[in-house]
Amino acid sequence: MGEMVLDITDLYVSVDETEIIKGLSLQIHIGEVHAIMGRNGSGKSTLANAIMGHPAYTITSGTVRFNGKSVEDMEVHERAKAGMFLSFQYPSSIPGVQVGTFLRKSVSTVRGDDAPSAREFRKELLSHMKSLNMDKSFLGRSVNDGFSGGEKKRLEILQMLLLNPCLALLDETDSGLDIDALKVVSDGINSISPAAGCLLITHYQRLLDHVVPNFVHVMIDGKIVKTGGPELALELESRGYDWIEA
Repeated sequence: MGEMVLDITDLYVSVDETEIIKGLSLQIHIGEVHAIMGRNGSGKSTLANAIMGHPAYTITSGTVRFNGKSVEDMEVHERAKAGMFLSFQYPSSIPGVQVGTFLRKSVSTVRGDDAPSAREFRKELLSHMKSLNMDKSFLGRSVNDGFSGGEKKRLEILQMLLLNPCLALLDETDSGLDIDALKVVSDGINSISPAAGCLLITHYQRLLDHVVPNFVHVMIDGKIVKTGGPELALELESRGYDWIEA
């Protein structure tokens, strides 16, 4: 695998003075796919938001290093520019903002001097839309306004492909997807994973049938309590979590 892109050491995170993450350590290298599984309320989404720098999540102890540098003093937009990407479990709607305008502005802001020309951007955009089975008419719609769950997730994967991050944090990207949409979204994730580190947060094995992880981590009560390979996800699917806690 490649260089280490994310290094988390003994991390504690609180929300409204309630401790959610309780001493978590995790390392991700370029080319690795890590899946985190656990019950609702175990801290999975809190971890992703804390890494990305959401202001509601306070790191009270421990360190998060991204490409060898501490993220402690980095704002969210600075982390994005440095190569982090977070897909949300529940993407927000932005009425009145067209998808095409939103994507062009996102790419221009995040990629900065490396942003493509208008012609190259359109070429990249249409190529990725084709791979995601998205019609061109999609570009004229308002961001996530009236979108189905599958359309919202496809838009997030499209944004990820255009931004080309070196760390992708994907929070329940499989939520609300039918079989066809799951396959398309998974293909998008697989296309960036060789050149990025990926952290997948999921409840179900079905995503991992298409995006095969190098590591599966079980998270309970704010801690990673067990780590294994893809076979661990299969065991969780059949046995649940009680056997780990016992």
